[in-house]
Amino acid sequence: MADSQGISAFPMPPMNYVNNYTDENIKRGKAPLPPPPIQDSYSMFGAQFTSDDTIIRPLEASGCRRLYPHNYDHKRELKKLNHSILVNFLDLLDVLIRAPESPKRTEKLEDLNLLFINIHHLINEFRPHQARETLRVMLELQRTKRTEIAQKFQEHYDKVLDLIHSAINAIPEDVTIDSTLLTESETLGQAEDIKSEAMDMEACDSLDTMMCKIVDEMT
Repeated sequence: MADSQGISAFPMPPMNYVNNYTDENIKRGKAPLPPPPIQDSYSMFGAQFTSDDTIIRPLEASGCRRLYPHNYDHKRELKKLNHSILVNFLDLLDVLIRAPESPKRTEKLEDLNLLFINIHHLINEFRPHQARETLRVMLELQRTKRTEIAQKFQEHYDKVLDLIHSAINAIPEDVTIDSTLLTESETLGQAEDIKSEAMDMEACDSLDTMMCKIVDEMT
């Protein structure tokens, strides 16, 4: 059962057809256009249909007799048909008990068949309403989920702002420098100056020595 649930009800389109709809072909206008809508009649499941047909075709179009008036209340007619099915089923059981070979058995079966066709047709008339209701519920669920996600993002955004404001408020306005640190930094600066002066003196002494040697050799 788990394997059958993972299989799509519709086959994948041919790859030769899919490859024609690349991003480059769509930008260049080379992608094939969709087929034009059907204007005339067409055949589906052995029945002939036209583009002007209603979604729910009347019973007379399929050759069945209507057992309820054209202006009717769905709820009332469904109850009546359900009651008629129960009564005819009990009559059929009575015929099967008393006279199984009687022609009334076939008559009751035909009556039950017609009753079921009529009650199914009334139920099918609710399919468009069911589709709209299903779509409405689906859109409401999507809106609710997106609203919840937006609220969570807003809550996290508010928390981040609070953390930033609390960190800014925690910084003191008057920053005082420790005198010990200032003394140590001054001492280190003086030591660096002394060291650099000593290095300069050593460089000067070496130059003076070289000049003296050159002068002695010349004389």
